[in-house]
Amino acid sequence: MSHFIDISQAEMVFNTNKGQFHALREINLCIEKGQFVALIGHSGCGKSTLLNLIAGLLLPTSGGLICDGREIAGPGPERAVVFQNHSLLPWLTCFQNVYLAVERVFGAKESKAQLKKRTADALDLVGMSHATDKRPNEISGGMKQRVGIARALAMEPKVLLMDEPFGALDALTRAHLQDELLKIVARTQSTVVMVTHDVDEAVLLSDRIVMMTNGPAATIGEVLEVPLARPRNRVELAEDPAYIHCRKAVLDFLYTRHGVAHKQAA
Repeated sequence: MSHFIDISQAEMVFNTNKGQFHALREINLCIEKGQFVALIGHSGCGKSTLLNLIAGLLLPTSGGLICDGREIAGPGPERAVVFQNHSLLPWLTCFQNVYLAVERVFGAKESKAQLKKRTADALDLVGMSHATDKRPNEISGGMKQRVGIARALAMEPKVLLMDEPFGALDALTRAHLQDELLKIVARTQSTVVMVTHDVDEAVLLSDRIVMMTNGPAATIGEVLEVPLARPRNRVELAEDPAYIHCRKAVLDFLYTRHGVAHKQAA
């Protein structure tokens, strides 16, 4: 069976001033089209490294990664990345920040009017039409992340990669953007891979949760299927037995089998 993303025996070893650092070992993972997959684990377990391999920002020391039938050999517009830091250019407006990405991907084959429409539609999708002429220093952190997501979605990527996109936000803003992301993914049918430290976020958003063992030489310890129907409502899920079971399973993996004490004893 052909999978949308197929990671086979991927290893990642970094050369440092102190010698080689073995970040990831024997990573084998298949992701289907339209799935939302969360990567979770303790700090230093290689979650972001794995995301960067899928993005093509890093190339594996050994093994291989395939996306939609093609080897991942570098970055590409079919794989858009949203970082924890929004990475907006401060001298450009929200509209211009999104337009820059749209022009890069579609500029050779579409008119300026079409590019502008793509940009406006993306900002509307994340509820930021009112701030098109504002610069990043004129909007809140949550709004900046919305623009970053709009920029990624405007490229019409096959895969949306998110590295703790809500990690620096306050709890209320974080919850609101999680709910918005659920709606956006439902509308776009995007394939999403997201790094998170937040157990509740992982269970709320994901179809599958990939739990990483502690580093160095981290690997996938377990993959948990999340059998929760969509659309999802965070208030209703709070007492859902399946939600509670998934939450407990992730907590058990992270803090009982792969907690700090376990790491120190190893």
